[in-house]
Amino acid sequence: MVRFPRQVSAEVWGENLEAFEKKVRDSFGRQPFMSTIGAEMISVGRGSVQIRFPFSIKLTQQNGFVHAAAITSIMDSACGYAALTVAPEETDVLSVEFKANFLSPAIGDSFVARASVKRAGKRLAVCSADAFAVRAGEEKLIATMLATIMNIDSKPS
Repeated sequence: MVRFPRQVSAEVWGENLEAFEKKVRDSFGRQPFMSTIGAEMISVGRGSVQIRFPFSIKLTQQNGFVHAAAITSIMDSACGYAALTVAPEETDVLSVEFKANFLSPAIGDSFVARASVKRAGKRLAVCSADAFAVRAGEEKLIATMLATIMNIDSKPS
């Protein structure tokens, strides 16, 4: 379990929990690519995020499996937003590096990425994510990722 300097039950970044989650969800909403694949953020917690998208034939590769790029994108975004939940208030985040391993073909009705922060430092966070194919209510692990995420200065809106 990762230990963070403050407990979620109190306040995050000097804001209440609703404002904290709103910042993360608003940032996610500004990602046109996530919208393109139909992704939605299904949960946000201190150091963790879950993102889901539905199956679409437009996201498949030549064998009919959902393309690795779509699976990688939700794992990358989940890692980034997990890192944002523990980043200083006036920062944003940017992926620096990641490695993905694909364990099984992406066949399902929907796909979920669950990410968590392994360690958050002053400038970098190391995160991991697992992606699951959901079919008939059952989940199957299809990919895993280890990512390094960097805090960057927020740009004015």
